[in-house]
Amino acid sequence: MNDKYPRWQKENIQEAMSTRRVLLLSGVRQCGKTTLAKELVDEDTEYRTLDDLTLKQAAENDPHGFVKHSKRTLIIDEVQRVPDLLPAIKKAVDDDTRAGQYLLTGSTNIQALPGAQESLAGRISKLRLRPLTQGELQKTAPHFIDRAFSGALETPATHRDKDTLIEMAGAGGFPEALLLDGRRRKRWHIDYINAILERDLRDITRIHRLNQMQELVRILAAWSSKFMNATQIGSTLSLKNQALNAYINALESLYLIERVKPWTRTDYDRVGKQEKLFMTDSGLMTSLLGWHMDQIRFDTDRAGKLIETFAFNELAAQIDAADGLYELWHYRDRQQREIDFLIERDDGAMIGVEIKSGSNIGAKDFKHLKWFKNTLAGDRSFSGILLYSGEHIASFGENMHAVPFGSLWM
Repeated sequence: MNDKYPRWQKENIQEAMSTRRVLLLSGVRQCGKTTLAKELVDEDTEYRTLDDLTLKQAAENDPHGFVKHSKRTLIIDEVQRVPDLLPAIKKAVDDDTRAGQYLLTGSTNIQALPGAQESLAGRISKLRLRPLTQGELQKTAPHFIDRAFSGALETPATHRDKDTLIEMAGAGGFPEALLLDGRRRKRWHIDYINAILERDLRDITRIHRLNQMQELVRILAAWSSKFMNATQIGSTLSLKNQALNAYINALESLYLIERVKPWTRTDYDRVGKQEKLFMTDSGLMTSLLGWHMDQIRFDTDRAGKLIETFAFNELAAQIDAADGLYELWHYRDRQQREIDFLIERDDGAMIGVEIKSGSNIGAKDFKHLKWFKNTLAGDRSFSGILLYSGEHIASFGENMHAVPFGSLWM
């Protein structure tokens, strides 16, 4: 799949390898990290995977010997499986400060590993790879956010109606799952989750009851796009708050879920502080919840939840590709004013993004975006965008536009 659909992070990887001694490419399992890493293999690169039990045992037995290599770059795949390699890599790059010595991939946030005592601070650059985006599948560059800030968005040549968006979101972005359809794709997603819970999760936290974790993942899928409330999430499980929080943190460390922080850079005393929770693949979410196309099409709540999760995955990947230029937030206050996403550029300029699965848009849909612009944006440049399933870009006031979803992938 990656040979056919180039990944947005490839250029960032190549740039980082030219300036930093170590690069860590992290992301959920089966999102394409290994395939992308192997694309960088040449005659001056060596590749080793710790999914190979013999190599894993060798790395555990002699970490310093394992990281020695005679090539320009050593790629170590699934480095989280042997945390003791990190101090060995630190010594190696302290003795030899050349750029591009190690490319590491990991399916777990290495800082969450109990045995990881070394962060490689000052020596390592970290990049995130997500499941395939629609932009990558359609071979387009990640320019939507840049164009949104510059006011240069254009109407897409191809219209994606609500049903098309639901189908895209329901498929998700795991390369192998995209080769399947219907029940076979759902079976892949379920097998995938079970394999991670039975194997990878045990590297991070001690699990006493696997069935509880399986149920928790399904509950979190149902909470995608909602505000975090650990008490309510855990109300149907016999888990103490401490254990529940540890499990949620572990699932986040495995890149299965993600939290979006609230924007609080204001003295407005009624701003909310809750984080929003998202599944990091909308197809995985759909399978976990057992949703079918017709169930989503005629259920406004389900359609909204799925499309917002899908939009989050797409926007987050574009922000990752921008490599530090943008930050992603949400907004909510005690007056129940909400903005699904706020994107802040490094110079303080902002755009607010609202998500609507439908195609009928009115002035009232921009109420909170306009309030934020007039009340909290202050001297910041601020534009409001409402992504919807309609066909045309339409103005609803100064710097306020309804924009077709297809504009994300131009």
